[in-house]
Amino acid sequence: MDWLLYNAFLLYNVICDCISDCIFPFILFSLLLSLPVYEVVTVTGDVKGAGTDANVFVTLFGDFGVTPKVHLASKSRTAFEKNKTDVFRIKTHNVGPLKKLRIEHDNTGMSASWFLDRVVVTDMNRPHLRFYFACNNWLSREEGDNLFVRDLLGSMNPMDVPKLNKYIVSVFTADMKGSGTDADVFLNIFGENGDTGERRLDSDKDNFERGSEDKFTIEAPNLGRLKKITIGHNNRGSSAGWFLDKVVIDDMGNKELYEFPVYNWFALDEGDGKIQRDVLVGSTQPMGIVYNVQVMTGNVRGAGTNSKIHMVMHGAKGIKNSGKVFLEGGIEMPDIGRLLKLRIWHEKRHPFAGWHLGKVTLLKTLTMEKYSFECGRWLDINEDDNEIVRELPATAYRVTICTGNVSGSGTDATVFLNVIGDLGDTGDRLMIMSKNNVNKFEKGNHDEFLIESVSLGQVRRVRVGHDGRGGGCGWYLDKVMVREEGQPESMAIEFPCYRWLDRNEDDGQIARELVPAGDGLRLFNVSYQIAIKTGSVNGASSDSKVFVKLYGEKGDTSKVILAVSDNDLRNYFETGRTDIFTFETSDIGKINRLLIGHTNEGLRAGWFLDSVQISVPVHGKQYMFPSHRWLCKDEADGKVEVELYPSETLDIEQLINYEVTVVTGDVRAGGTNAKVFCQIYGYEGKTEVLPLKSRSNSFERDTTDIFKIEAQDVGKIYKIRIYHNGKGIGDGWFLETVDIKRLTMLQEVVETFIFPCSRWYFFPCKRWLAVDEDDGQLARELVPVDEAFMKKGDDDDEDDSEATLGLEQKAMSTTYTVRIKTGDKKYGGTDANVFMILYGSKDDTGIINLKASKTHKNKFERGMIDVFTVEAVDLGPLKKLRIGHDNNGSAGWFLDWVEIDAPSLGQKLHFPCGRWLDRGEDDGAIVRELFPNPLQTEFYTPFVPYEIKIFTSDVFGAGTDADVFIILYGRDAVCTQQKSLCVNKRERRMYFERGAEDMFIVELEDVGDVIEKIRIGHDNRGVNPGWHLDRVEIRRLLRKGKGSETVIFPCERWLAKSEDDGETVRELVPSDIITEKLSRDGSLKVTEVEVEDALEISVMTGDVYGAGTDANVFLTIYGDLGDTGERKLSKSETNSNKFERGSVDKFTIEAVDLGQIFKIKIRHDNSMVSPDWYLDQVEVLDIDTEEVFLFLCERWLSKKREDRRIQRYFYVKGYEGVRESSASKKKNLALMQKSVDNNMNKKNKKKKEEEIDLPIIPYHITIYTGLERDASTTSRAYVIIIGANHTQTDRLWLDLRDGRKGFEAGSLESFESHGSDVGEIKKVELGHDGATPESCWLVDELCVAVPTKGVKYIFACKCWLAKDRGDGLTARVFNVLDAEAISISHKIIYEVTVVTGDVQNAGTDTQIFMTVFGANGSTEEMLLQKNEDRFERGQEDTFNMEIDDVAPLRKMRLRIDGSGSRPDWFLDKVIMRNLTTEEVSVFTYEGWLSRTHGPKRTLICEMAAVVDEEVMVEVTTYIVQVKTSDVAGAGTDANVWIIIFGENGDTGTLALKECNKSNKFERKQVDTFRFPEILSMGDLSKVRVWHDNTGIAPGWHLEYIDVKDEIMDKTFRFPCDRWLAKNDDDGQIMRELACANNDYLDLNEKTKYEICITTGDTAETKENAWIVLEGRKGRSKEFVMENSSKKKRFLRGNVDRFEFSSKNLGDIAGICLGHTPKDGKKVKGEVYWHVEEVVVTERELGNKYIFKCNSLIPLSPKRDDFITVECTKTIESFASKARSLVPVKYEIIVITGDEKGAGTDANVFITLYGSNGDSGCRQLRQKFRNLFERGQTDRFSVEMLDMGELQKVRVEHDNSGLSPGWLLDRVEVTNTANGVTTIFLCGKWLDSKKADGKISRAIYPKY
Repeated sequence: MDWLLYNAFLLYNVICDCISDCIFPFILFSLLLSLPVYEVVTVTGDVKGAGTDANVFVTLFGDFGVTPKVHLASKSRTAFEKNKTDVFRIKTHNVGPLKKLRIEHDNTGMSASWFLDRVVVTDMNRPHLRFYFACNNWLSREEGDNLFVRDLLGSMNPMDVPKLNKYIVSVFTADMKGSGTDADVFLNIFGENGDTGERRLDSDKDNFERGSEDKFTIEAPNLGRLKKITIGHNNRGSSAGWFLDKVVIDDMGNKELYEFPVYNWFALDEGDGKIQRDVLVGSTQPMGIVYNVQVMTGNVRGAGTNSKIHMVMHGAKGIKNSGKVFLEGGIEMPDIGRLLKLRIWHEKRHPFAGWHLGKVTLLKTLTMEKYSFECGRWLDINEDDNEIVRELPATAYRVTICTGNVSGSGTDATVFLNVIGDLGDTGDRLMIMSKNNVNKFEKGNHDEFLIESVSLGQVRRVRVGHDGRGGGCGWYLDKVMVREEGQPESMAIEFPCYRWLDRNEDDGQIARELVPAGDGLRLFNVSYQIAIKTGSVNGASSDSKVFVKLYGEKGDTSKVILAVSDNDLRNYFETGRTDIFTFETSDIGKINRLLIGHTNEGLRAGWFLDSVQISVPVHGKQYMFPSHRWLCKDEADGKVEVELYPSETLDIEQLINYEVTVVTGDVRAGGTNAKVFCQIYGYEGKTEVLPLKSRSNSFERDTTDIFKIEAQDVGKIYKIRIYHNGKGIGDGWFLETVDIKRLTMLQEVVETFIFPCSRWYFFPCKRWLAVDEDDGQLARELVPVDEAFMKKGDDDDEDDSEATLGLEQKAMSTTYTVRIKTGDKKYGGTDANVFMILYGSKDDTGIINLKASKTHKNKFERGMIDVFTVEAVDLGPLKKLRIGHDNNGSAGWFLDWVEIDAPSLGQKLHFPCGRWLDRGEDDGAIVRELFPNPLQTEFYTPFVPYEIKIFTSDVFGAGTDADVFIILYGRDAVCTQQKSLCVNKRERRMYFERGAEDMFIVELEDVGDVIEKIRIGHDNRGVNPGWHLDRVEIRRLLRKGKGSETVIFPCERWLAKSEDDGETVRELVPSDIITEKLSRDGSLKVTEVEVEDALEISVMTGDVYGAGTDANVFLTIYGDLGDTGERKLSKSETNSNKFERGSVDKFTIEAVDLGQIFKIKIRHDNSMVSPDWYLDQVEVLDIDTEEVFLFLCERWLSKKREDRRIQRYFYVKGYEGVRESSASKKKNLALMQKSVDNNMNKKNKKKKEEEIDLPIIPYHITIYTGLERDASTTSRAYVIIIGANHTQTDRLWLDLRDGRKGFEAGSLESFESHGSDVGEIKKVELGHDGATPESCWLVDELCVAVPTKGVKYIFACKCWLAKDRGDGLTARVFNVLDAEAISISHKIIYEVTVVTGDVQNAGTDTQIFMTVFGANGSTEEMLLQKNEDRFERGQEDTFNMEIDDVAPLRKMRLRIDGSGSRPDWFLDKVIMRNLTTEEVSVFTYEGWLSRTHGPKRTLICEMAAVVDEEVMVEVTTYIVQVKTSDVAGAGTDANVWIIIFGENGDTGTLALKECNKSNKFERKQVDTFRFPEILSMGDLSKVRVWHDNTGIAPGWHLEYIDVKDEIMDKTFRFPCDRWLAKNDDDGQIMRELACANNDYLDLNEKTKYEICITTGDTAETKENAWIVLEGRKGRSKEFVMENSSKKKRFLRGNVDRFEFSSKNLGDIAGICLGHTPKDGKKVKGEVYWHVEEVVVTERELGNKYIFKCNSLIPLSPKRDDFITVECTKTIESFASKARSLVPVKYEIIVITGDEKGAGTDANVFITLYGSNGDSGCRQLRQKFRNLFERGQTDRFSVEMLDMGELQKVRVEHDNSGLSPGWLLDRVEVTNTANGVTTIFLCGKWLDSKKADGKISRAIYPKY
């Protein structure tokens, strides 16, 4: 906008000149009226040629800004003529009060030069603002300073015009080929107050030539502090390219010097092609103040000197002129404030260098302050005290230097010392004259020296070093002591060192700065890392000694000779090389400048210094000092030292100092030559890996090594990792402790962290970092010791403190056992070095070199598993691992998997790989990242650390070299694994010596709070295996609070084959328990408890043949307070030969108080000749309380008898608690529901608030594995059942029985799992945990049956679950819409309790079968599982069973098969509780089931159900009359059986044996049979009769059977009039006969229907409802259900009953429900009625039809507004079933599969199950036909009573014949009466050697 106005103004002027009469100028002028007007008056000087023809421009600078450049245009052609005043008015924006103006011209015209006298500018809007700008100078290319642009300062007072500032500009052109330029160079200087404008740098001489320095003076207004310059050239001339080194500007007015480092090309064809650059200021230096110095030489003979004199002045502002050569007259230097002291010395290079100094006087010319320093002493090496350095005024300090007492500690080098105090320092003083020793600095010497200086105040530090000359220059300095002369020795300040000052030892430094004695001595110095780059020019290198001195905000350093470099280049300061040095000194704060130079010694002393870089990690700063100059007497300015200023200061990562002390143990071969590394972990992060290195031979046996390292500040330290690389000869290392100190900078307090190496020197058990020692680890993670335990160590004896520390440490660390499986492939093994890194959520382990395999010396060989141990601290949950090798040797490696077990965390992770780590295989990678397979993760109870102390007795030969092991036993039979205490032969030789006390810290299973006993023994190997053990002490940490508990187990016996009783294993019980707790105040509270409790055990062996045993017997006694642990019953107190037939053996054992004893576990080891044992009973007497506990056993413990078990549990007589089998099941079930799945996998806690606990139900899963190659898998399979609303079960693991692993090809495996009830199943996920490419699995079919819902889903999978097959998935989700859904028997879960009587030998091991009968049918016969200890004397055994829904229960039948070694059983009762309805039914027997016991001598019993004290079935007597027909040959000699069926089930098989006639079943004969005490079946429906076809004439023609129920006094007739003969009629010898009593009902007439409607809780109604019934025979009329005000219906939650008459509709299939207003009026708004359920009962037959509605029915006057509901469940009455029993012929078609070997030679049987019962087992046979051959279809016709709707068939064979295996494809059954065909698909083998090995299958219908 400003430019626009300016152009408009110019346009206005032009127009005004040309068109004076036009109106246009006034319009334009009116637009510009708002702009301020300045009047500019120029006065041209009165000198020759002063005027100009050029165009003149002006720019105004004010407080508010800057105007644009304005042309001073005039109408007059005589403007700017000599001695002429010109007035101009310019319009521009307001810039406020003017500060300066810039006036210039464009150098055009014939006479461009202009001599300007002055300029006056007036603000016309404010005329009082008039500014005067004096010039009096040329604006010309040819005159004056050749400038035609000038900046003029303004003032409102014409007599007080400010002066211009002078800037002297020095331009340094670099000394290199082609660096000069002929072009015009321009410079613009920018400061705080503006800039100079672009100035051309030109002078008389030839400027900007190679290696030259050109100076120019620029006058300009004061710019303030300079910021930058812009410098460049116009690229003219033949050689325009220019290499500029730097620009130095001397600000004369402000007394400041600025350096602008450039060092770059200004050329189009060099570098980056730029010819103009902006350069920021590099450094500033205050200008000097002149001091006049007067030196008065003493008036004595020879007082003068020819030597150069040097002087340093110390002032209140610091030392500023160090090292300056003294010059006569005035010295210009920075202001150092008030002078404190003066140091003066000379160079002793001349033969007559001695000098006697009288005094020195200084005058500070700025303030005219005068200082006088008296001396009057010699500075001469041959006079006075031989010193050539004097400090004025002087104080004497006595210094004692103590040389160490180690080998080679003395030095012949020249030692110097600098004492540093609050008020200054002494400077480096050579220690020449020792006051007490002629031969200085020898081994063990204490040399005293006297140093004179001014008072230093409080002495803070000393700097001591030597010049490194001489053969034995290395020096080991113990300490330096400093005190003022005259003070006692006790006042001396001690500065400890205890380090080498030697190029070849420690850190190689030969000078050190020491701090007073205290903690963390090395922490107080700051390390300055100096990188010095020598230039790349010819002859740049130097042989001279280089020194540096740093100047900082807090002070200056001494001048330090750079003697030893960090990067060890030996020959320092070579051309083009960078040498790195570190020196330590006090913190000088931010570095301002650097003095660097050399001593000018050697043949090639000259040196070209390129740059210096100083890094100060503790400050987080890096300083760049460019130099690019010679330090040489013969080059450039001849200087050999120079002060440099930082051009750039960079921020780098800030570090802090740590002091690390490492103590190597005093054991044989304990030192190491390997490289050691350390990493520090804190709560704010971790450091990098820090090498612990020095030039000395570190980590030697029994040595302490101290290292100062700079690393990140990690906050409070919680662990360190220390390790070595395992290289070098003797790399094994025994580490005692690590001690870390750091400085807390706020208070300068040293924090100390002590890291005992898992077992440190407070402990007798130390740790190796070695492949062949300890656990083979080369790395240890160490945690700091708790301060409270350190206090305990101080207060107590050493042993206690050390033990607790070790145990504490082990508890804080995690030990990982790593198992690595090399694949079983050709060339799968590797010889390369394998490494691994574990990554947790918090940290990683760093690189772990896997060198020490526990299992194989030759690691990683084909098919092998190598085991390694890794210890780490606080990694967090493991997320991944990286494993690889270094590709050395025969490197290719096939890694199968890695398994990591962390006992202290209680988890085992599996990392599958299954790939090559080989450059020439797979993808060529030799490092892989592996992730844990969550499906294979195992969780278990975490391990805890135990400290075990073994005390070997002090008797002759007590020690042993055998492998000693231990097992700890807790309560509840919990015990640890067997643990060897030594890991290798070396340890076995080292430990268990005579009189020794050996301590081990091991991680074992947590056995609980009480250790009941231990088992300790050895393997009897080695040279001297016999061992006399005194005692064992076991300490473990308390669960809460700090402290521990020690349990003492006395032994004092031999464990030796040749001593005592020859036992090498002993079981020890505790005698004392010592508890140690640390209270808050740090005091130790110790309590000791003596353990005393004795039990007397009486064991009675049974009095049966072969009852005694020779085996070793073991007993465990359980009480409510714990258990004894397993004890061997070794020495009987009553019999020498224990456990003989009929004998009683007594034993006494000591144990802790068990409380109330309730259970024992007894076993034997099956050893010796006759181990079988029949145990009658065990009696336990508590001696203290005299209480007797009796355990009735009466069982064999034998591998040959009964259930072949040699271990049994028995409960005390009268025990009423939950027994183990059911208790463990309930416990596991509860655990499963709450926190873990079947695999003990912890559930993920979902954060869904709405999540509720779902009930647990059984799922039956069947999996058929395919037959293709590689179809089998050893992986672990699982299913997840998924329902609606994202409900799903946990992962249900399908673990095979009998310890089998894997699914074989062609196998059929069945599983019963328990999971959450997800409602209606939507999907099923099937998968396995195999993650490697080879863990493939081909699944043909998956079946999921839900018995509690009566449904089964069959998924035809036929798919791979494999990483390298198909789509690579190992898990698939199947939708039930793709499955075949089959209805199966609906099951109910019952809790069954079986009570065995408390009589002698009541228990049994026989097979027990149960059948349950109810009003709605009966179950199949079910086997009750023995489960080891069920059905024993006096026991109540409770378990869950899935039973068909036949409720309400009527009776139960129990049958035993008489097998087993104890076939007899005394049954008391059975209790069944329906877990759905909670209905309890009790079945009481109280008798024997036995062929030999009891009055009945029966193996079958029937019991009536008692529900709520009501007996459901009465006992009756059945009289059965059998009439044989009057036809030829009708009689039979065969054995005949019968089963009677009624409404209460069936009678079971009744043999028709006992008759009123001797010859039964003769022609036209009626035989009567009486069956007393039999449960009444109620109304009878049918009988099943058959014979066994034996005898001469087995064929039988039966006319009828009459059955009379005496209690009902009712006779039921069952007509037959058919043959039961194989050669007559249809060949059947089994017939079912229907009852003829049920035929009287005529169902074509009217009947009554009862309707029960349940209204829901949501919406009730006051209106009417109507219903229509739809039956299979017709539809009813509309029944209206009226609602009146008197009798309210359809209220919430109510059940309303209605009864209607109707014609018989047959089975009711559906109903229509409507909701209508009473008065028929229209409905306002929406009104609903909530119907929950409708039950329709047909009153004549009693059939019930249940309709689950759960619907809202809208109120509507229209009759077509209703809902239709299908029948949910039908309950057919007995009368209905009985009526439908008519003989029907069924055609059964059996189709055999078309596969090799599919046919069978066995006899095949079939049983049909329908709604009316079962058919009985029928053999499928045909004469003269080879049945069931491959691909064959066989048809059979069987007559039986109508089965109703078929529900399933059972097909089986007897496994007879040469080839009994059979592949059944399917069975088709057709009811010929109604033509309905039901298909039963099978497709499975009935073969004991294939699939699941079953030869009987239940098949459900497809349609």
